[in-house]
Amino acid sequence: MSGTIRVDVSLGDRSYPVLVGAGARRELAPILRDTVVTGGARRAAVVTQAGIGLEVDPGIPFETFTIPDGEHAKELGTIGELCSEFARMGLTRRDVVVGVGGGVVTDVAGFAAAVYHRGVAVVHVATTLLGQIDAAVGGKTGVNLAEGKNLVGAFWQPAAVLCDTEVLDTLPERELRAGLGELAKYHFIGGSAAEHWLSSTGKNDLSALPIDERVAACVAIKAEVVSSDETEGGRRALLNYGHTLAHALEIAERFDLRHGEAVAIGLRYAALVARMMGRIDDQRVAEHELVLEAYGLDTALPPGVDHDEIIELFGRDKKATDGITFVLDGPNGLEMVPNVDPSVLRSALERM
Repeated sequence: MSGTIRVDVSLGDRSYPVLVGAGARRELAPILRDTVVTGGARRAAVVTQAGIGLEVDPGIPFETFTIPDGEHAKELGTIGELCSEFARMGLTRRDVVVGVGGGVVTDVAGFAAAVYHRGVAVVHVATTLLGQIDAAVGGKTGVNLAEGKNLVGAFWQPAAVLCDTEVLDTLPERELRAGLGELAKYHFIGGSAAEHWLSSTGKNDLSALPIDERVAACVAIKAEVVSSDETEGGRRALLNYGHTLAHALEIAERFDLRHGEAVAIGLRYAALVARMMGRIDDQRVAEHELVLEAYGLDTALPPGVDHDEIIELFGRDKKATDGITFVLDGPNGLEMVPNVDPSVLRSALERM
């Protein structure tokens, strides 16, 4: 498609393209015909949510399965129901699952594809900014438990991802802002892909790029990280920058926060923790605040946060293998830092 930007996630024989641009969803039928399985996929199971309202044309026979709206869809019961529907449909490894939606859909559709028949192909058509720049790319799938976010899941790479920036024009303002919270994270990841895109703007500001290039820039940064560390054994964990507090706020469930909104709060908090530990200076904290302000993001803790509860939830985070662990900025950029002192975390919460 003319004008579409292609970014490849390089994983050997499991490499796949991410196509970014207005109208990219119309590449679904050629993708399913040419690249998903040898000889082309026979049928598709399209997984979406009622509120998405985006029709796609797989170009092959298909059935559509609608999961509940919202984060509550991310539970094991949803996976079981989808797999039962796949079995009723007679889905085989010659077929494909297509996730059409935001991060909830790509997480659920990807996980169901990973476990049904021990793995069938999945293609994502990402319809939100958050989904396009983060959730749909990289192969992390999963659902929540009452005890924590994304505690049950699998690494299952898609066969392709289509990021249609045309659909972003229809998103509510708050949904776009939620995506910007995740986008702000990419300013601090680093690596050659980040340097390439940021240098092209003439300043350290992804917001200076047109929307297609902005999405492609984030995808390229994430693709570079995923290609170097597919299963989060090292560098890929840096993509969780700002997420430790974000996930705690989401698990608490008392606050009306979208994921990206929570990440924005978590980014400022992580900067304050790093400053209190002497890892960065006041100027670097100010850089974080300027980036978040440029995207119009609120970085204040919501009213009613219980500090004791939040610190206890930090200990349930997936990264917490050696005490409370945070991704923190420092003289060498972002790093995983284990055994962060709870008293520092408490003091930083008070400063928020």
